[in-house]
Amino acid sequence: MNTARAATIFSAEDLRVVDRELGALAPGLVRIRFGAGGICGSDMHYFRHGKTGDYVVREPLVLGHEISGVVEAVGSDVTGLAPGTRVAVNPFRPCGHCARCSEGRPNLCENVFFMGSASKNPHMQGGFSSYFDTTPGQCVPVPDHVAIEAAALAEPLAVCLHAVKRAGDLTGASVAIVGAGPIGLFTLLSARLKGAERITVVDMAAAPLAFASKLGADEVVDLSKDADGFSKITPPDVVFEVSGTPAGLSSAIQNVRRGGIVVQVGNLAAGPLPIPANSVMSKELDLRGSFRFDAEFAEAVGLISEGKVDVLSIVTARRPLAEAPDAFRLALDRSQSVKVVLTA
Repeated sequence: MNTARAATIFSAEDLRVVDRELGALAPGLVRIRFGAGGICGSDMHYFRHGKTGDYVVREPLVLGHEISGVVEAVGSDVTGLAPGTRVAVNPFRPCGHCARCSEGRPNLCENVFFMGSASKNPHMQGGFSSYFDTTPGQCVPVPDHVAIEAAALAEPLAVCLHAVKRAGDLTGASVAIVGAGPIGLFTLLSARLKGAERITVVDMAAAPLAFASKLGADEVVDLSKDADGFSKITPPDVVFEVSGTPAGLSSAIQNVRRGGIVVQVGNLAAGPLPIPANSVMSKELDLRGSFRFDAEFAEAVGLISEGKVDVLSIVTARRPLAEAPDAFRLALDRSQSVKVVLTA
C-alpha cells in the first residue's frame, strides 16, 4: 500500500493513470481508499488547457477534489476515525490563523491547501488516486445508506450552497442561473431549497437544459435557438453566473433587474474581461463573488444523508478510475453528459 494508481495531468490533453509513491503514513494523517470522484469543470480545464484560470500545471498533478472513500488506515495521534469508516473528503484545508481565517472567512484563506490544484508550487495533489492521504479534519463520515458516489458530490453541492448564501435571503425571489452544467444544476436545487420562488436557467445546449427542467426549473432559455431569449423574460432579482464566460457575466449584469444582485460563481479565463461595468453603476447592482465554501461542506453532507438533495440525479455516466482519460473526454461532450463520476 505504498503505491497508488493516480489520474495525473502532465500538460494539456496529457492525462495518464500512473503509479504514484505514497510512502509510509505520516503521524496525524489518514489513508483513504478511493471510492468515487466527480469530474469538475476545473478538472476539465486542466485536461483541455493545462491550466484553470491563473493556475498553470508546472509539474505532474493528480487531479480530483470531489471525492469520497473509505478509511484504510490511521496514523498515530489520530482519534475519532477508524479503518472502514466511509467518508466524504473535504478537499479544502484553511490555515486557521491568517487575517481572513481570523475574521471568519476561511474560504479566503491566504495559506489554503486545496486538493488537486496547481495554485501553489509544489502543486497540491488531488484525490483521483486509488489511495491518498489527508487529515482527519477533512473527513466527514457518511451513513451506510448513502451511496459512496453521492458522498463524492458533497463538494460541488457545498460550492452552490455557499453561492446561494452569498446572494442573501432568497425567500420569494426570482432567480436566473446562467449555465446549466453541474454547478448550475446544483445551484438550482440549492436556490429552491433556500426559498426561491421562480427559477430560470439559461444555456446554449439543449441536453443540460432538459436536466434543468427535470430538476424543477420554472423556465429554461436556450440561447442557441434565441440569442435574445434571456432579455425577453421578466428581469430577475438575482442572477447566478455559473458558465465561467465573459459573455455569461455580461449577460447577467445586463438582464438582472435594477437594484438586483449578480453572484459570480464561474471561474473566468485570465485576461481582460469586457463587461458592461457602467450598468453596475447605473442599475446600482450588487456584484458579488462566491469562492469555494466553508461550513457548507458539512451542510451538504447532511442534506445528502437526509435525502433532501438528490445529487445523483445529475449523474449521466460512471467510469472506473483506470479509464480516467476516456471519462474526461466523455465529460467534455455536453451533448452526451452532464456529470461523469469516476468509481473504484
